Parts: sequence; C-alpha cells; structure tokens
Amino acid sequence: MDHRSGQKRAVEFLYPPIDPFDQRVIDMGDGHRIYVEQCGNPQGRPVLVLHGGPGGGCSPAMRRYFDPAIYRVILFDQRGCGRSRPHASVEANTTWALVSDIERIRETLGIDRWICFGGSWGATLALIYAISHPERVQGLVLRGVFLMTQAELDWFYGGGAGAFFPDLWARFTAPIPEAERGDLIAAYRRRLFSGDYMEESRYGRTWSNWENALASVSHDGPMGESPSDYARAFARLENHYFANAGFLEHDGWILANRGRIEHIPAYIVQGRYDMICPPTSAWKLAQGWPQAELRIVPLAGHALSEPGISAELVRVMDGLRG
Repeated sequence: MDHRSGQKRAVEFLYPPIDPFDQRVIDMGDGHRIYVEQCGNPQGRPVLVLHGGPGGGCSPAMRRYFDPAIYRVILFDQRGCGRSRPHASVEANTTWALVSDIERIRETLGIDRWICFGGSWGATLALIYAISHPERVQGLVLRGVFLMTQAELDWFYGGGAGAFFPDLWARFTAPIPEAERGDLIAAYRRRLFSGDYMEESRYGRTWSNWENALASVSHDGPMGESPSDYARAFARLENHYFANAGFLEHDGWILANRGRIEHIPAYIVQGRYDMICPPTSAWKLAQGWPQAELRIVPLAGHALSEPGISAELVRVMDGLRG
C-alpha cells in the first residue's frame, strides 16, 4: 500500500466519469421496480456492484473503480431506495428478495458469471448471493466487511462505537427516552414507521447522521445533513433489515456457510480504523479461506471515498483485468 495515497483525494485514483450505455427498470412482479444501469465495455468482463446500507443506493462515482475498456459494469438500486420504486418501502423487502433480484438481473442481461463488488452491506449481500449461487460468481471484491451478526449490531447501536465518540453518541441517543435506550434499533423502529412522514424524516436524519459522522477518518464530527427523502429511506431500510437480523436463519450464518464459496477468489479491502464495521469481521472472514486475500489499509476508516480504500480497490480491479 502506497503510504502517500492518503495525501490525495479519492477521486484522483479513479477512472474518469462515465455515462451508462444502458439504463432500464425491471418490474419484479411483486410491486417492486428495480433501476439497473450498465457502463463500460458491453462485451467486457461483467462486474456487479452492490451498494451499502441497506438503502444507500448507487452513485455515479461507483462506476469509476473499473477500467471501462475491460469491464462491463452493472449497478442497480436495491429495493426501496435510489431510483427503484416504491421509495422507502419495506413491503416484500428482504435479503432473499434481493438475491432473487440479482438473479433476475443476471438472466435479463444474459450474463453467465460475474465478479461481485460490494462494500459494507454490499459486501454482506455479495457473500449471501455467492453462498446461494456459487456457480454464478467468478470472484468477490469486498470492502468494509459486515457479516450481519448481533455482535456487530451491538457494537454500533449498543454503545461500542459510542465509547470512542461520546459526543456523537449522545446526539444519537438524545431523541430516545432513557427507558427505551436498552434497544435503540427497536426504539428507532417505532418512530421510523410511525406513519407520520415528518417524524419519520426527523428520526431518519438522526439515524443517518450517526453513521455518516463515523464513516471517515478524515472527519471528526457531524457532516452535512442528508436530504430528508434519502435519510428517511436509508434509515427505514437499515432499521428494517437490522431489526430482522438480515433475514438470515441464525446468527453467524455467513461464516457457517463459507465452505460453499471457499473455491472462489476473494479480495478483502478493510480500513484499519473502520468504526462502523471493525476489522475483526474481515479478519474472521479471511482466516482459513485459502483463496481470500485480506488487505488492511493503515490510515482509513469505513467509507468507499477514503483515499486509501479507493486506491486499493482500483488496484485490485486493475490486477484482475488479465
């Protein structure tokens, strides 16, 4: 890892901005319509980009981690967020619905196998999809690993991360009466699904601000407020998935089923100072997986936009061009 990379902005490591050559909406037949786009080389090596959250949606910057002459890059907004509709809806919105959506996208686009590229919740979904359909995955490129375990939720919503950011933790817990603070996910759930749009938006911003403030080592404190519609959707979807333990059969499901994907090459890029998804999850995932390569970036946190994280992800994808 180039120790000087942190002195640059993340965009300096990325490929130039690029427009999609294909944009479409796929009706999944159960009330959800999923936005999908493709960019790069239509005949290139397929890569599926899985965004975080749940509820984060895709951004144009996510197109720029791949050599457009080599890769056919597919991005989509998961159920309920971004340009997919209905917005902020949790009806028929589960991990297994997302896995089915991914298969529908693959079949619609005529792709046999692809690389799955995802960070945070996107890494979770990439792993779950690969475990469910290992024959469809050529490789995994994962960033800021989240294994959807209760221990990880307890860290971020039970005071672990708050011990390092007591001022920001106080802002997150302040709107919740003290009697309800023993289970902040449940307390926020009652408010994020109250049926009052203004209340849901207000609590959605508080929920989103807690995560955003801890995303990067370059910022120590609150960043700009997220737009109300985005924050409400992001918070509702995250809370819905976390309150339901990711809709997995049991705690630790991903590691328990890792044997199904140990033949697949995996490249794991992890920030040393990731306060949202601490490195212990990436470490556990990589241990005993012969095909996995863990790259810990020394001066980086969680965000995709961290310079060191961006540099390493581009380096990984450039290395896979051949």
